[in-house]
Amino acid sequence: MRTSIFHGLRLEKDVHIPLRDGAYVVADVFRPDGAGRFPAVMTMGPYSKDIHFRDWNPLFEYERLPERGPYMHWETVNPEWWVPQGYVVIRVDGRGTGKSPGRVRRLSDAEACDFYDAIEWSAAEPWSNGRVAVMGISYFAMNAWRVAAQQPPHLAAIVPWEGAVDTYRDAGRHGGIYSNGFNERWSRNLRSHERGAAADLSPARAELPVPPELFTDTAYHCPDLGRIRVPLLSAGNWGGVGLHLRGNVEGFLGAGSDEKFLEIHSGDHIVPFYSLDGRTLQKRFLDQWLLDADTGILREPRVRLAIRRSADRYVWRYEDEWPIARTEWTAFHLDADKKILSRDPAPQPGETHVQAEPAAPPAAARALFMGPTFERETEFTGPVALRLWISSTVDDADLFAVIRKIGRNGSEITFPGAISPGIPAAYGWLRASHRKLDPTRSTPYRPYHTHDELLKLDPGAVVPLEIEIWPTSIVFEPGDRLVLEVAAEDDPRMAPFLHDHALDRVRRGTFTLYSGGAHDSQLLMPLIPQR
Repeated sequence: MRTSIFHGLRLEKDVHIPLRDGAYVVADVFRPDGAGRFPAVMTMGPYSKDIHFRDWNPLFEYERLPERGPYMHWETVNPEWWVPQGYVVIRVDGRGTGKSPGRVRRLSDAEACDFYDAIEWSAAEPWSNGRVAVMGISYFAMNAWRVAAQQPPHLAAIVPWEGAVDTYRDAGRHGGIYSNGFNERWSRNLRSHERGAAADLSPARAELPVPPELFTDTAYHCPDLGRIRVPLLSAGNWGGVGLHLRGNVEGFLGAGSDEKFLEIHSGDHIVPFYSLDGRTLQKRFLDQWLLDADTGILREPRVRLAIRRSADRYVWRYEDEWPIARTEWTAFHLDADKKILSRDPAPQPGETHVQAEPAAPPAAARALFMGPTFERETEFTGPVALRLWISSTVDDADLFAVIRKIGRNGSEITFPGAISPGIPAAYGWLRASHRKLDPTRSTPYRPYHTHDELLKLDPGAVVPLEIEIWPTSIVFEPGDRLVLEVAAEDDPRMAPFLHDHALDRVRRGTFTLYSGGAHDSQLLMPLIPQR
């Protein structure tokens, strides 16, 4: 039986960690001040270790955090909580950032190799028990996937918390459409903190180029998830659409680990990680594999989901798998003439038009399809797919799909977004020329697009599109209604995860949605039967 001992904190500033090519990176090491050997939690990334949390991102109010203190750092653990419980916390500035010299290697295999070296260095230190975990939010989570695929011998576990896996599909180009709103702001912010980069931020150089539209290097965009073998806890956020949801699900499914867990919570991007509930889950997971403690986690189901009713109403539920095995995949058919969703196919062919020109009236750029009123409580939890038959007056079209929950009083019920306070239940995107599917990876409920070939439209020709809508959890109560929106523009509440780059967007012509007969457009929803 382990005796509870709480340790004092010792800080070693600006430690140089040697790398395989003769270079070095710089780290702060927070560790227990007494004798003994301890496990470590390590992060490596582009956010200088010397910038306090409150100074990094003004969008998040520091005072709202469940934890505060002198060592708080953006999206990494609080040493004042972890060190007293017997963990070493190591923050490493990636090359070219903070105090680490060299050229920036942002989200690359080269940076993962540096991370590998830092893990192995720490495991050989006299205070180490030889076990290292990688845990952090967003960028630090994305790096966790990448370094785990490199298989450093002393990496014992990873906790990628709200972190994308595939930089193309999860973050850069949703359905092939450039997500410039967040990515360009994030890149500019990083450049201002990279070593020697501040002088290069003149207005003439501020505009970032549009990234390539097609896949050029699969390995660059996504690590080989099958090579990840360490225990992992993948934590996503239902409100993380546009950046931090899809990757946590796909990473969990694709990882080769024997012991892997999926958690999807509700809330903003920061608070769940630092909450007592979040820290307790993290510590139970890490204690199991870094301290050989029987925390009971191996006797629990591997999937933990926040089942949502509204912005502040949800309950936790455990499941054994993802998608949930008892899911009843339920099709809602579009009727383009009546603008409704029905459990039965439209009785006759119909069509409706959506205008893509910027000068079009807002109402003309969207089509709403109203579902039936639910007579009893109905839950949908899982991935969502939308099949649309369309034609266009031009050779391409950008489509934006939104799932909405409308309350019995006719008002929309929204949910917390990672950044925005209130967003709809789910989103999906697809550029029509990116409709090519990978048949080996697609399922009826989760289409998987290759993004390696442009299939331009023949104006006027009708073609099917399979649109991936990111996973969701929604409980509809009696009197509520399900609404599908298909649009030619973003929902503005998605800000900053918008797709409005003038050189990338398809804002031409009119596309037509078809229903009924041979053109049975339908929304496939994951109905969870009541137990």
